[in-house]
Amino acid sequence: MFRTRSVENVQFLPFLTTDVNNLSWLTYGCLKQDWTLIIVNTIGAALQTLYILAYFSFSPEKRRVLLQSLALLGMLILGYCYFSLLIPDANVRLARLGLFCSVFTISMYLSPLADLAKIIRSRSTRCLSFPLTVATFLTSTSWTLYGFQLSDLYIMVPNVPGIITSLLRFWLFWQFPPDLDKPYKPLQA
Repeated sequence: MFRTRSVENVQFLPFLTTDVNNLSWLTYGCLKQDWTLIIVNTIGAALQTLYILAYFSFSPEKRRVLLQSLALLGMLILGYCYFSLLIPDANVRLARLGLFCSVFTISMYLSPLADLAKIIRSRSTRCLSFPLTVATFLTSTSWTLYGFQLSDLYIMVPNVPGIITSLLRFWLFWQFPPDLDKPYKPLQA
């Protein structure tokens, strides 16, 4: 975005969803007093917030970006009120927040598969990022092992789909290598 001074080929929604995911896991880490979760998700939330600000500054559709960001803020405030004010028991709060974080993480890992039909139909992995696939695989594997070490199903289970979807994307890269993508469109006869 900084190099091109544009958000032309950058989607905004992943920044928002990842920010919500980081902030949710940060809250879970604070409730559990798990410094690994706290540190990693504080850094993640700070980076995602910077990405959102950069996107906003380069976006020609500032109103849409602002409205989506305000919707995120509203969702966070509602979540905070629900988990902090309406659930007085700390163990119940931790369990419900863990379930929310798990569902949100699973949906985040499954979202790249929305383009699966397009990839298979076009026989092209152009819309997938190989470095992001590698990062997702390493991250989800690390969190799965960390959750296993802590015997925390809320950390372990939602990261397994990240491993599975990464392996599926690796298979797609192997099946439809990017260097075989045709940079041209065939002429219609």
